[in-house]
Amino acid sequence: MDYQNKAVEVNRNIAKVIVGKEEVTKLVLTSIIAKGHVLLEDVPGTGKTMLAKTLAKSVSAQFSRIQFTPDLLPSDVTGINYYNQKAGEFVFRQGPLFGNIILADEINRATPRTQSALLESMEERQVTVDGTTYELKEPFIVIATQNPLETAGTYPLPEAQLDRFLMKISVGYPGKDGEIEMINRFLTESPIEKVQSVCTQQDIINMQQEAKSVYVHPSIMSYVVDIVEATRQHGNISIGVSPRGTLTMINAARAYAYIEGRSYVVPEDIKILAEPVFAHRLVLKHGMARQDNRTALIRTIVESVDVPTEEWDK
Repeated sequence: MDYQNKAVEVNRNIAKVIVGKEEVTKLVLTSIIAKGHVLLEDVPGTGKTMLAKTLAKSVSAQFSRIQFTPDLLPSDVTGINYYNQKAGEFVFRQGPLFGNIILADEINRATPRTQSALLESMEERQVTVDGTTYELKEPFIVIATQNPLETAGTYPLPEAQLDRFLMKISVGYPGKDGEIEMINRFLTESPIEKVQSVCTQQDIINMQQEAKSVYVHPSIMSYVVDIVEATRQHGNISIGVSPRGTLTMINAARAYAYIEGRSYVVPEDIKILAEPVFAHRLVLKHGMARQDNRTALIRTIVESVDVPTEEWDK
C-alpha cells in the first residue's frame, strides 16, 4: 500500500495547527478515505472551522466554503442557470458545491429547503439543476459544522440528512498542556498561514482505492451486524442503525485500519468508531432524544456484544 504514509503526513500537517486533537483528526481522515462526509458538532471556539480549513490546505484540491444562513437559497449552493445576453442562451454557473472539500459552516442555520440541496450531492456525487444532472469531481467531501447549544434561528438536521454523514464528531476542549501549547503557537502569528499541501487530489483518490483492499474477517462482519441488530432491538431506541450505517461502518473500519498501517480490521477499530459512526443514526423514543443519551446507549450496546477472537489477517 504505497500511499499509507500520505495519510500520516496529512495528520502531522494538521497537528501543526490543531493542538491535542490527533484522534479527532484521524477520524476526519478516516471519513475522507472512506469517501464519507463529516459533521463536526461542538460549542463555538473549539476549532471546528480551523480543522476543516487546515485539512483543506493540506490537500492540493479545490476548497469551497459555504456560510449557511437563513436567507441562503438552494441555488446559492448548487448553482443557477442565467441568461447570457452576449451568447444569446442560458448558461449554467456552478455553485460552491462544485469543489473537492466543501466546508458547510453552521449548516443548521439554513432552512430545510436549502439543507436538502446537499442530499443528492452527498449521496450520489451529482447535482441536478432545472432537470440537468452534473457530475461532481472526485474526491468530494462535505465537512459540516454546527453549534449544539444555540437553537434560536436554527433548523435541526432531519434524520435523512444525518444518515448521510459518515461520522458526527465532537471536537472538545484541549487539555491544559494543549491549551498552553496553543497559546504559544498563536502568540506571534497564525500557524495556518504557514501550512503547505502535503498530498494531491490524486493521492486522496489513490488512498481511497487502496483502503478498499483492507481485509475484513467474516467474524468482524458478524460483530458489526450484532451491534447493529442490538440497536434495533433496544427498548429505548425507536429506530436503530440503518443498512447504510452497517456498510458505512465496514468502510470506515477499513479506512481506519489503513491509516493505522494495517491491511486488516480488528475489533478495536469497530469499538473506536462505534460512537462517531452509529450514535447520530439512532432515533430515540420520547424523553430519550438527547445526543449524550445516544452516545451512552451505543457504549452500553457495544459493551454488551461479545467480541470475537480470531487471527484477523486471515
